Amino acid sequence: MSQDVIRDESARVPLIYDPRVRSIFFQVLLVVLLALGVWWIVDNTIENLRRSNISTGFAFLRGRAGFDISDRLIDYTSDSSYGRALLVGIANTLAVAAAGIVTATILGFLVGIGRLSNNWLIRKLAMVYVEIFRNIPPLLVILFWYQGVLAVLPSVRDSLSLPLGSYLNNRGFYFPRLVWEPGSGLILAGFIAAIVLSWYVARRARARQMATGERFPVFLTSVALIVGLPLLAYVVSGMPISVDYPQKGTFNLTGGTNVRPEFLSLYLALSFYTASFIAEIVRAGIMGVPKGQTEAYSALGLRSNDGLRLVVIPQAMRIIIPPLTSQYLNLTKNSSLAVAIGYPDLYAVGGTILNQTGQAIEVVVIFMTVYLSISIITSLFMNWFNTKMALKER
Repeated sequence: MSQDVIRDESARVPLIYDPRVRSIFFQVLLVVLLALGVWWIVDNTIENLRRSNISTGFAFLRGRAGFDISDRLIDYTSDSSYGRALLVGIANTLAVAAAGIVTATILGFLVGIGRLSNNWLIRKLAMVYVEIFRNIPPLLVILFWYQGVLAVLPSVRDSLSLPLGSYLNNRGFYFPRLVWEPGSGLILAGFIAAIVLSWYVARRARARQMATGERFPVFLTSVALIVGLPLLAYVVSGMPISVDYPQKGTFNLTGGTNVRPEFLSLYLALSFYTASFIAEIVRAGIMGVPKGQTEAYSALGLRSNDGLRLVVIPQAMRIIIPPLTSQYLNLTKNSSLAVAIGYPDLYAVGGTILNQTGQAIEVVVIFMTVYLSISIITSLFMNWFNTKMALKER
């Protein structure tokens, strides 16, 4: 059959049977249906709000809040606006999420490595920890720390004395506070310079080791820089920092800084709960590294600790990081359970604002936007870190 006949046959085929035409048609149809669905939802919502005489928009954020917030990282009073109150809630959410992620990561790695320990007692203790915390709802873990641990601590009069002038009682953890006086900016500059120099030393030491095989004491050098430079700046600037210690009275503690039991309960619960999942992720990642890698570093004369740190864990990170990202996101979103113990996170503060203003849709949109933004930023950072940790051919 000639080419002209084939083209004539193709020309007579209906367009509906052309895969390219059908794919474009169904994609356009899907977009139109989605647009109609969104338009229907928005129009129906606006009509229902109009019938209920409820105004829409975010102008309410400029109104006076009229309620106090116990835990706050930024300045706030009852005369502040609703927008300021939401900023306090967002800051509290970020604080407990950041502290929980750091603690859960460290604890999870330790427990995960302990699950593979040759010591029978350590291995079984790590297994018991994982099986207990992984199978209990996080809300119960929060209530356990709040009602079962911190609530039964002594009263202020019988506070537990801790090192460095700290106290622990059923009103929270009190510890000394640094008072930054004029001229203390030089200390901060010294600390930042020490961080930058430590990063530079680590990078140069790695390049040197890759080129010559010689190792450099990076850890000790970094510690000396991070401690020494700020200390030198402190002495040079005339010691512009004083310490405000908590003072125990009959009915209360004055001075210092107080971490309230609501924050401690949420922080400890989320950390211990998420660490049990991270431990299993770490164990699976280490077990995913071929056994030959262990035999290889043993043949080179490396000890188990050095081999695990330099050979096994760097290869296991490409398995660990993707599910680790999900646990970080879960911890951040589980912080909304703080409403059960009265910790003023974003969800709790937003709920109070919703009850006072009736702006349900706007408040829920703010919830969705904030949590989505935090999740996207966390995912982007972890994807970047995963790319940096990926194995590359030399």
